Amino acid sequence: MSLIKIWEFGQMSIFFGTFRRASLALGLLLPGAAMADWELNMPKGVTGISAEVYDLHMLIFLVCVVIAVVVFGAMIYSIFAHRKSLGVQPAKFSHSTKAEIIWTIIPIGILVAMAVPAADTLIRMEDTRNSDLTVKVTGYQWKWHYDYIDEGFGFFSTLDRQSDLARQVGSGIDPSTVDNYLLEVDNPLVVPVGAKVRLLMTANDVIHSWWVPELGGKKDAIPGYVNEFWFQAEEPGIYRGQCAELCGRDHGFMPVVVRVVPEAEYADFIAANAPPKAEVVPASLSAPASEAVIAVPAAAPAPVEWSMDVAMGEGEGLYNAHCGACHQPNGQGLAAAGFPAIAGSAVATGDIAAHIDIGVHGRPGTAMAAFGPQLSDEELAAIITYQRNAWGNGTGDLVTPADIAAAR
Repeated sequence: MSLIKIWEFGQMSIFFGTFRRASLALGLLLPGAAMADWELNMPKGVTGISAEVYDLHMLIFLVCVVIAVVVFGAMIYSIFAHRKSLGVQPAKFSHSTKAEIIWTIIPIGILVAMAVPAADTLIRMEDTRNSDLTVKVTGYQWKWHYDYIDEGFGFFSTLDRQSDLARQVGSGIDPSTVDNYLLEVDNPLVVPVGAKVRLLMTANDVIHSWWVPELGGKKDAIPGYVNEFWFQAEEPGIYRGQCAELCGRDHGFMPVVVRVVPEAEYADFIAANAPPKAEVVPASLSAPASEAVIAVPAAAPAPVEWSMDVAMGEGEGLYNAHCGACHQPNGQGLAAAGFPAIAGSAVATGDIAAHIDIGVHGRPGTAMAAFGPQLSDEELAAIITYQRNAWGNGTGDLVTPADIAAAR
């Protein structure tokens, strides 16, 4: 064996030995929990489409592996079998028309073979026809709103309170102790298992993106535009995702949670949230339709009398859910990020009408959103009352739902 060959073999041994030792060291440094969560591949998901996407991904990955083995194998063989140390002389030709035709036709054939199944899946991913349930999804900075169009009700879905507290600097809460940190919400989207769910996507302020990996895709929510997306979960469970668009400073605190439940549990969810509906009942079996009567549902219980205690009790939770991300739970704001303090501010201790106007209509040109379209009169009244009396503001002002209604 020549000295050159010994040197080349030695260099290869050093490289692979170093790589093997580095990989082993990295594996030893990582804790078992981290290694368990270290998944390099995409999830297969719980919908038919997501399974097809996974299978396509693996098929094309296999094709790429085969191409890489053939191409790099030929390159490595050529480098070692025709190296200068063996006395091999370089060829004198400049090109080969036959070779150029072959390496053009083969890639075209591979691309066409991959495009046919991919195009079929892509077409069905966009087919929202024959859906069983339609939900309108609206993105806000930084929360989601779900409208069950056919059932006549909706709600906001915001970051869970424990995650929201743990992310605050100086909160004293260790994020590692919070279950599903930054991936939990107060109100998840609830859908029945096996149902084809059609989502109508839009946004109120900036572009957001609704993404749950196990459901097989994501879709942008764009202000002034409606996108469509659908999924059909085949397994009950809780599936988590996030906003996949960089939508502002709190982009990382805008999770998506979908709870897929059996039909009976979904029916209970609808019954607990949907407003009562009037029924048309014939006066008698023989009576004409014109004599039918409307069965009016029982009247809702009288609302609780509005008071300072009620407003402050509701206002604290609503403030933390809708305002605490920017202005902080302690009302001190984040001056460096452009979010002013509410504690001791001229707005919260000054003219009450001006304060209500900002809450309802926002401040154009700033990050202060208009909460009039988002929250009810009672919710806004509670929040503003809380702001005017918390953190030592102590104005004693009680804002009523009628005050908010008058400012709209």
